[in-house]
Amino acid sequence: MSLVLIDYPFLICVIVMITSEITKHLFTGFTSNIWFAHGGMPSSHSAFVTSLLMVIGTMTGLGSSEFAIASVFAGIVWYDAAFVRKQVGNQAKALNVLQQFQQFSERVGHSLSEVFGGIVFGALMTWWILTELGEWNGWMGMM
Repeated sequence: MSLVLIDYPFLICVIVMITSEITKHLFTGFTSNIWFAHGGMPSSHSAFVTSLLMVIGTMTGLGSSEFAIASVFAGIVWYDAAFVRKQVGNQAKALNVLQQFQQFSERVGHSLSEVFGGIVFGALMTWWILTELGEWNGWMGMM
């Protein structure tokens, strides 16, 4: 399995995202009794792009063009999760008040703490996987 993850490092990001999604549904289900809803802690999108950022930084270095692109992509995803989709939820709430024939989902985005939780979850899990694979050389090894 470890050779597959080294040969296909994108699988690390997918594993982090799936684990984050499972964790989110269990956390939200047991704390709020809401199962399989949008949003929630931790943000799996944030965990995924954080993992992608760390994997690319580890494989190509912090000075690479790939890392720069991944950094911009991560910033866009984090901003979208915390602010853009939250506004979509606010608009859905207003539409639900104005019209009565269709109910729109009001829980679309994430709070800042959910996005931050996804970033921390993704970073810690990716660090753990890279350490187990022997690929993690610390932040200085990424330069």
